[in-house]
Amino acid sequence: MKKDDLVELVVKYFEKVDAGDPSYLDLFSEDVDFFFPKFGQATGKDALVEFGNRIGISLTSIWHNIEGFQITTAGNKVIVEGQEGGVMSDGTSWPDNNVSTGRFCSVFEFEGKRISRMYVYVDPDFPSRDLERISVLSGGSNALQTV
Repeated sequence: MKKDDLVELVVKYFEKVDAGDPSYLDLFSEDVDFFFPKFGQATGKDALVEFGNRIGISLTSIWHNIEGFQITTAGNKVIVEGQEGGVMSDGTSWPDNNVSTGRFCSVFEFEGKRISRMYVYVDPDFPSRDLERISVLSGGSNALQTV
């Protein structure tokens, strides 16, 4: 497939996810290799459904700034750097644009017209509740001392 066709399929994936359209599954191969932090690596469309069910418990909505995507192609791979946000099930909106800016990177690999691999690299602490690590990494009161 042409690079533009692969990019179009990836954009379609994000549009479908943002719309809550379960037909996004049609874009994937039956044995898709999937990774998401804290979920882990899994194989098959059933894994995508299970991931969706699990993350759906904590999210009311999600959006991706598709117009702002930085997209790189290499052979049968499409790499997307972008920003996402949404609302947690408790009503908390994210990103907070302070500590959390909603940045992510997703790597898609294709076999023909289907996504055969999708690895998502993102901090799954969407609403910035991991205060201990935030304090350490932002230089707060619990920051590590350098010797």
